[in-house]
Amino acid sequence: MTTDLRIGVVGAGLMGADHIARITDRISGAVVSAVVEPDQGRAQAAAANAPGAASFARIEDAIAADAVDAVLIAVPGQFHEPVLVPALGAALPILCEKPLTPDSASSWAILELEQTLDKPHIQVGFMRRFDAEYAALRALVESGESGELMMLRGVHRNPSVPDSYTQKMLITDSVVHEFDVVPWVAGSPIKTVEVKFPRRNSLSPAHLREPILVLMELENGVLVDVEMNVSVQFGYQVATEAVFERGLARIGQPSGLQTWRDGSFSVSDHLSFTTRFAAAYDAQIQRWVNAVQAGDLVDGPNAWDGYRVALACEAGVQALDGGIIPVEAPDRPAFYA
Repeated sequence: MTTDLRIGVVGAGLMGADHIARITDRISGAVVSAVVEPDQGRAQAAAANAPGAASFARIEDAIAADAVDAVLIAVPGQFHEPVLVPALGAALPILCEKPLTPDSASSWAILELEQTLDKPHIQVGFMRRFDAEYAALRALVESGESGELMMLRGVHRNPSVPDSYTQKMLITDSVVHEFDVVPWVAGSPIKTVEVKFPRRNSLSPAHLREPILVLMELENGVLVDVEMNVSVQFGYQVATEAVFERGLARIGQPSGLQTWRDGSFSVSDHLSFTTRFAAAYDAQIQRWVNAVQAGDLVDGPNAWDGYRVALACEAGVQALDGGIIPVEAPDRPAFYA
């Protein structure tokens, strides 16, 4: 009989609590054995969805107590490195929510530390790769059935954002997802990043200049534009249109109940990422658990992918001030081949 994988979830905020409930209710082959959260109120609330889980203030304490077989990191990005280092030191399998770390220098340091182990131990939580529609689009690109891919047009829209959301977060907290999934779908790394500003939305928070249009050129010549819009009011929407030599493909369109009433047509859209990508999150965690149980440890984007995204984010933040910014990366270490 296979023993359930004991997962320590680090962080009991919105994302951590969501993962704790997911593992307990919908994931097979795993249990939440530890909740690592210094805020006791948050820890207790999250642990209520994880029967039998122990609570710890630090990841080092959970490791010392031999309470975990694997670690899921769900704290904000600036706190990832202090969790990754001891977890790698204990050679634990890790699923780290995006970003790997907030900058390329610290991400590279994590790559160097991970390469002291026998194989990659870190999977980065870019969940869009596990969305069925994105996977179908990637398969279409790879098949060549519609000819070569020429352009991708994406939209990433939020109804609103809190006051704590900064200008840089348009890139580092939002477009970060496109910086991972676009090269994955198109089969080519990002070569350059540029940001254009249309008219400002008068409904945007006073400290934000948005929406923005992020333009990418990939190394294979594919051009990409992404509308990043965080004050769109009506709902949460992530959609993509792919332009091929012999046709088009679209993903992310609203689905579900359609109604015609009082001379109008409507179909509900999502209000947050938690519903738009719920199935993708489930698939991501299940496949990671299966990979760890099989000894593979990673089934999805790895730390090298996380490092490439960190480079793209730095280019994107620089592009907020103007210019076409190159994304320059060293050769990929053989460890991640």
